[in-house]
Amino acid sequence: MAAKRDYYEVLGVSKSASEEEIKQAYRKLALKYHPDRNKGNPEAEEKFKEATEAYEVLRDPKKRASYDKFGHEGVAGFEGFGRGAYTDFADIFGDFDLGDIFEGFFGSGFGGGTRRKRPRRGADIQYDLTIDLEDAAQGREVQIEIPRNEICTSCGGSGSAAGSKPAVCPLCNGTGQIRQTQGFFSITQTCYKCKGAGKIITSPCRVCGGVGLTMKKRKITVKIPAGVESGSRLKITGEGEQGAQDGDRGDLYVVIHIRKHPLFERHGNDILNMVNISFVVACLGGEIEVPTISGKKAKMKIPPGTENGHIFRLKGNGIPYLGSYGKGDQLVKINIHVPKRLTPKQKELLSEFARLDSESFGTLSSN
Repeated sequence: MAAKRDYYEVLGVSKSASEEEIKQAYRKLALKYHPDRNKGNPEAEEKFKEATEAYEVLRDPKKRASYDKFGHEGVAGFEGFGRGAYTDFADIFGDFDLGDIFEGFFGSGFGGGTRRKRPRRGADIQYDLTIDLEDAAQGREVQIEIPRNEICTSCGGSGSAAGSKPAVCPLCNGTGQIRQTQGFFSITQTCYKCKGAGKIITSPCRVCGGVGLTMKKRKITVKIPAGVESGSRLKITGEGEQGAQDGDRGDLYVVIHIRKHPLFERHGNDILNMVNISFVVACLGGEIEVPTISGKKAKMKIPPGTENGHIFRLKGNGIPYLGSYGKGDQLVKINIHVPKRLTPKQKELLSEFARLDSESFGTLSSN
């Protein structure tokens, strides 16, 4: 049995693809390989099933996260493939313009609808946000400023100057479609003059130039959940670009990047830091205080005879599990500090210790 192909490869998207990019990629494949369009073609049917299976996993955040971490094994237990599939051509059409659909099937120039072109959804925005490890561990709210297209306040998004209104397109009479007759066929196309809007701007707004949108900087509060990692993508619905002609707003995707910490290294949900202790504490044992990611100090017992490089575990002092309960641990690595300069009294005591230690290694220096 042939090995399954990577789901991202099947849909032809990158691993960082947005939900909308995944959806659009699947639609294209569904249109191309749908059984209704490829009757009697088992190869096309298999490709349709393969694309549908990939889409069913990548469209679901939980399934996608499990697949990214464990591959095909991570989604082996999920059931219900096909519930999000385009089982009928009408499902595939969705919010596509009919003229676009007909051109996709039969080439440019074919059409039969009279529906006006829908306003297009605004573009998604990606914002790269760099945070500290403490922010990832505890979660916080940050305010960011993004430039984006918004409805022009001068014309209210109409694109027309004050005191004027868009005129009905003289070519299509406001339908957004033009009809032509070729032989036995009556062909309908999107009006090229008004681009399907049914109206044209006769006196453009001076602020936006008739587009209806202007670029503005907008401050947005982003809630960073505890447990995020570098590369995590936070989706903020409806905070992307404004769509033209009253189209819906796109989404904002905040990509998280975490700064290198001066004390702690992150290993999944565990954190590692190094602590220096004296030779005396390593031999006799004692109690020390260690820094934690919360900013507080934690007391930790050092047993007698602790060796250099030994790692102690402070349970529950690590990074929270994203969207779940519990935390990782803090791993404390011991570094026995050897002083470079000793007082005469310290030298005398250490020399006496060496003479009494029958298991002493090496020969004492005469200095």
